[in-house]
Amino acid sequence: MGRSRNPRRSRGGARSRGGAEAVVETVDGGLAQLLPDPDRPQGWTLLIDGAPQSYVDLDDPSHLSFEYQRRLGHVIDLAAPAGKPVHAVHLGGGAFTLARYVAVTRPRSTQQVVERDAALVQLVRRELPLDTNARIRVRGTDAREGLGKMPDGWADLVIADVFSGARTPAHLTSTEFLDEVRRVLRPGGCYTANLADGPPLAHLRGQIATAAARFAELALIADPAVLRGKRFGNAVLVASDSALPVAELTRRAASDPHPGRVEHGRPLMDFTGGAPAVTDNAATASPAPPPSVFR
Repeated sequence: MGRSRNPRRSRGGARSRGGAEAVVETVDGGLAQLLPDPDRPQGWTLLIDGAPQSYVDLDDPSHLSFEYQRRLGHVIDLAAPAGKPVHAVHLGGGAFTLARYVAVTRPRSTQQVVERDAALVQLVRRELPLDTNARIRVRGTDAREGLGKMPDGWADLVIADVFSGARTPAHLTSTEFLDEVRRVLRPGGCYTANLADGPPLAHLRGQIATAAARFAELALIADPAVLRGKRFGNAVLVASDSALPVAELTRRAASDPHPGRVEHGRPLMDFTGGAPAVTDNAATASPAPPPSVFR
């Protein structure tokens, strides 16, 4: 999934109020940029080939700047009683935004991050170091391969946020992949995934049908314009074999700075339009976003 490039590293360009400079470095997945936030002294945005991947505030890891990450944060908040430690698996590392969030909102949690881009992991560890007290282990391997090495029933929460070239790889979209997720989840555990799609929403409909083939309870959180097929955007899928906190997810999504809608039950199944579950044999990567998305 990564591309071979000549090594390149530089500093310069954008500066924060504190004088921090942008860091530009070639990683396995493309050209990585760490851009300082002019409004938050320890705020940084990670971009890969110009596509925003993560935002981190080292002074306040509970601050989630990206809309979709706040929605994943709601799922994390509601996955267990407030402050209770959890076992969490993060498929896709980026700048470890959500692992940092879990560590600060649920102290003593044990976390596994699976990120195949070793050069990106090295860059983030060096420039945006993790709290040494956080119980976060990073595995440098493919998301599905890493998941396959985890013990049965270990995780309270599996979070999938994997993109290669702004697309979710095909082998992370199938029922066989979700079989591995279910194996790693404890009974009653929760799976949540960041999905991206645009009109006609064929990928999103197929992913809901795929999750419905493996989990008893589903919910989807997204901007209403995305759900109506008006624009390309992110949607957060939530799945479990236990009842989901739909009412509280709905309240939090509605009160977000960019309000979202929660679909579940029969309306969510109707939204699939009869799309079939995706298997390994038929799986394809998610669609590439139009260039205008990142302008």
